[in-house]
Amino acid sequence: MTEGKVRLTNVCPVFISKDVPKTVQFFVDKLGFKYAEHYDKIDNFATVYRDSIEFVIVQSKFGEVESNAKIYGAGYDAYINTDTVAGVDIIYEEFKGKGVKIVAAPRKTDYGSYEFVIEDIDGRLIGIGLIYSNEIYFENSNIEI
Repeated sequence: MTEGKVRLTNVCPVFISKDVPKTVQFFVDKLGFKYAEHYDKIDNFATVYRDSIEFVIVQSKFGEVESNAKIYGAGYDAYINTDTVAGVDIIYEEFKGKGVKIVAAPRKTDYGSYEFVIEDIDGRLIGIGLIYSNEIYFENSNIEI
């Protein structure tokens, strides 16, 4: 690595929750995450982990928790990539078998990804998938593939 350069390695979305322990338990029981709780700190929060995925769950001080789709009429609240396209179906079956609310079954999108959508216990929409066609996905981009 060139001196003075740094490479970004991960993103860690922050999810607001009305009941942090309940949200954490959903991520553990239904989605297979592990956790680190910090319920005794000034900011009541926990972090959940699965593979290289990390979410911070923070206690709401006021207001309702609503998904981007509900507030803005579009978008997911988070998107998780699998390591293979076939992995999308494997994770889908795992989550379906645990009773996770499936909003959209696995499908190929017109923008070149293969994905499905779940709803978490707080109503957030989480897309899970992977690009299956670089030609479609990066057709109008400045990224060399």
